Amino acid sequence: MKIIGVACLGTEPPESLKEKARLFVRRVREFCGANTFIALGGYWGLMRVVADEALASGLGVIIFPPLEREAEHFPDATIVVRTGMGFRLRSVVLARTADVLVALGGEAGTMQEVFTAYLEGKPVLVLGGTGLSTDKLTAFTPYIDSRALATVKIVEDPVALAEEACRVLAEGPVARVAKPGNYEGPGV
Repeated sequence: MKIIGVACLGTEPPESLKEKARLFVRRVREFCGANTFIALGGYWGLMRVVADEALASGLGVIIFPPLEREAEHFPDATIVVRTGMGFRLRSVVLARTADVLVALGGEAGTMQEVFTAYLEGKPVLVLGGTGLSTDKLTAFTPYIDSRALATVKIVEDPVALAEEACRVLAEGPVARVAKPGNYEGPGV
């Protein structure tokens, strides 16, 4: 099982961003295959668009809702992991579960998931040009800090983003080890 964590806007997105997200998901199915899961932090805002498109495309969907929204309805075909954690901590579980984290545009919560994935040594891909706060992550490429725990890459096109995510998944975790000389390990 390959897992792409998707961090994205938890509020109503503009139509142009919805279409980019749908295109990304369809191409993930094409480039990665059916044994790929999309992991999300909830089922509202842009996350709902991603989950619905993934299910329609035949991809698996895992949802880590925060404690405050665990009682909401989720599609029957999804795997819902009720961690009992609030918004911030469930983001840690999402980032640790993912083999690669893709940010499709968002605000501070999405950026937290990007930083957490980086600290956990997970590669991060960011859809650029969304007009949202995550566009500021260009300042943190190719690494967030001097430890170079994982790469952070901005990709402007959703098709190229899907292709890159699937390429990273195909490399496997051994190819994604942090640079030599980093003896502290992820997150230290």
